[in-house]
Amino acid sequence: WFQERERTGPSLRSGRQHVPLRVLWITPLRALAADTLESLAAPIRDLGMPWTIESRTGDTTPGARARQSRRLPTALVTTPESLTLFLTRSDVAEIFRDVRAIVVDEWHELMGTKRGVQMELALARLRTLAPAARTWGLSATIGNLDTALDALVGRRPERSEGPVVKIIQGVDAKEIIVDALIPPIIERFPWAGHLGTQMVPQVVDAIEEGQSAIVFTNTRSQTEIWYQAILAARPDWAGTIALHHGSLDRKTRDWVENGMRAGTLRCVVATSSLDLGVDFSPVDRVLQIGSPKGVARLLQRAGRSGHRPGVPSRVTCVPTNALELLEVAAVRDGIEERRIEGRFPIERPLDVLAQHVVTVALGGGFVPEELKAEVKTTRAYAGLEDDEWDWVLQFVGTGGETLKAYPEYARLEREGERYVLRDKEQARRHRMSIGTIVGDAQIVVQYLRGRTLGSVEESFVARLRPGDRFFFGGVPLEFVRVRDMRVWVRRAANTRGAIPRWQGSRLPLSDELAFMLRRRLGEAAEHSYRGAEMRALEPLLELQRKWSAIPHADEILIERVKSRDGWHLFFYPLEGRLVHEGLAALFAYRMSQVAPISFVMSSNDWGFELLSPTEPPLEQVSVIPSAVGVIPSAVEESALTLFTTDHLAEDIPASLNAAEMARRQFREIARVAGLVFPGFPRSGKTARQLQASSGLFFDVFQRYDPDNRLLAQAHREVLERQLERSRLGRTLQRLSESRVVIKDLKRFSPLSFPLLVDRTRNKVSSEKLSDRIKRMQLALEKAAG
Repeated sequence: WFQERERTGPSLRSGRQHVPLRVLWITPLRALAADTLESLAAPIRDLGMPWTIESRTGDTTPGARARQSRRLPTALVTTPESLTLFLTRSDVAEIFRDVRAIVVDEWHELMGTKRGVQMELALARLRTLAPAARTWGLSATIGNLDTALDALVGRRPERSEGPVVKIIQGVDAKEIIVDALIPPIIERFPWAGHLGTQMVPQVVDAIEEGQSAIVFTNTRSQTEIWYQAILAARPDWAGTIALHHGSLDRKTRDWVENGMRAGTLRCVVATSSLDLGVDFSPVDRVLQIGSPKGVARLLQRAGRSGHRPGVPSRVTCVPTNALELLEVAAVRDGIEERRIEGRFPIERPLDVLAQHVVTVALGGGFVPEELKAEVKTTRAYAGLEDDEWDWVLQFVGTGGETLKAYPEYARLEREGERYVLRDKEQARRHRMSIGTIVGDAQIVVQYLRGRTLGSVEESFVARLRPGDRFFFGGVPLEFVRVRDMRVWVRRAANTRGAIPRWQGSRLPLSDELAFMLRRRLGEAAEHSYRGAEMRALEPLLELQRKWSAIPHADEILIERVKSRDGWHLFFYPLEGRLVHEGLAALFAYRMSQVAPISFVMSSNDWGFELLSPTEPPLEQVSVIPSAVGVIPSAVEESALTLFTTDHLAEDIPASLNAAEMARRQFREIARVAGLVFPGFPRSGKTARQLQASSGLFFDVFQRYDPDNRLLAQAHREVLERQLERSRLGRTLQRLSESRVVIKDLKRFSPLSFPLLVDRTRNKVSSEKLSDRIKRMQLALEKAAG
């Protein structure tokens, strides 16, 4: 700025000359964009800098968009998707020519996702358009800094005069206090299957201790439930308590965020929509409902409290079941030892590359060899093969071998050495489709005579009938009809109703937290109960020891129980739900190779259950040859081993319906690659139609183009993203080196109880789930005496 001031002289100081775009600030969340804009605007005003600063996100008004299309501000706060939209403009070189600084905020949130790959490609493009720009990445919660650096700045030149790359860390670490609300009687507290609302009185007391609080949950439906529960306990708080999640209308979210900044709200119940660097100085209490499932996640949320110099950040964990207290103790260990989870970038997703190639073709065009060299400077595509690049060019240029007869899939034209996109309809469709976040179709929720409330997923609306009631944004609503891709509602007369259950998998336990959990459980095996949470859990864990065993960190516990339902095998690797889902299918498959048998499976973050009508052939399958005195030694050498990593690439697809899983995963790939178009606003195109379109492409490619690289990507993503194959392989290696402990039980143990609940949840019954869980728990307590 000072160089610019010296060059331009008094006209700049007087503010009469507009300073062109100098700074790009990229943030992953719209809520964070608004907060960042406010934080950056204050010092610019105080310094008297002649800069303009604005934001550009999905919430930007049409008027602001039109103004920015004519002239951009000096500093622009935007998102990866909005930045990519700018790259489609024909004057893109002129727009970014004067950029001097690119800041990517909360870089850890983008890494390890296709949004992160999209950001890597955009940064590579900006390095070409604005070679003088310096790139900054900001993160407080990432473990693998070197990998994060490589993904941010790309492959650096080998020559010594290359750009200077540094990692800058704060000198003084922020003090983090992690505690928990302990149930008064642990034996009577639910062991599984609850949302923790029994703790509402204690949560209310904790909120009253401070000036302002944020209550974090892991899902949007849980946010709605806890908001209602707190308001029911303290109706006098109406107007000073609010909720916040990504499906709410922008005006509602803005009202909540402004209320938090001003200190007029006592409490906000929120999802991750408020946990990424959004700074609210009045907040002095943060509560986490349920297990955070990761060290970095809890650290991030803790940082929303005490956001002032010298003030510690405090987060209080609220267990939803008894065993989550052990996870609280484990996550505190992880924070104290700074065992922060790493984020690992995705390697060479061709659907994202295809989208980027069309973006660049629309933004002025490209020479293939020049763009390939630019793309290969990213970490994600550093290993891009020439045949992969040629395939992508052919795919976006002609539609590939299978679709080349259809003109609508030919998106590129050649003008001399350059590839461009001139077709206006193709350009419009591409701009509408930019992005890598693919989910169920969102339908706007609106009053019959009034404002919009937000959006909800189509899958939830499909189950509603006229007159059905549901809560949304903390308001009881009555469903009237669906028309013009809108859910028309009226205010319900009473508060009885359903809570929308948004789709999306439950958060799995991170690898770092899983390690700390196994270590804490190992301490309990040695009769060590360190900390308030572990002391509270001592009666329950001692019951586990009495009926079964508490596994050490270097052991794998297997429980075998016979009941009227059949034979139960419980395994406890303590590696996270996704890994356990893969292990359950894999072990069931390997045992079925010894003798014909069928299994019903359930899994959670601690272990998994295999239930069969006949006794599983555990003695006929060597658990592992090196196991110490557990399985009879009379096992044939040719027998399978459950824990072996041999033939893993073949056994995993054979143990699952991998083809159907890949077919579903292909929906996302087809959407990102531009094969299917989600439709223009109010076009009425549903998620079912989108799934049918992508499924048709999947079937055609399988039959007529089996070497299609997008098919291979779908299978690869199923294994890595849904089953965590790499982590599964590491788990099997660890288990093969562990001591195997098999216990034959007369009754179900406390560790097995959550797995029973998970399976019971999927049964059809006229009895409430909570009543069944209570009855099951009372039966076990009675057996315990």
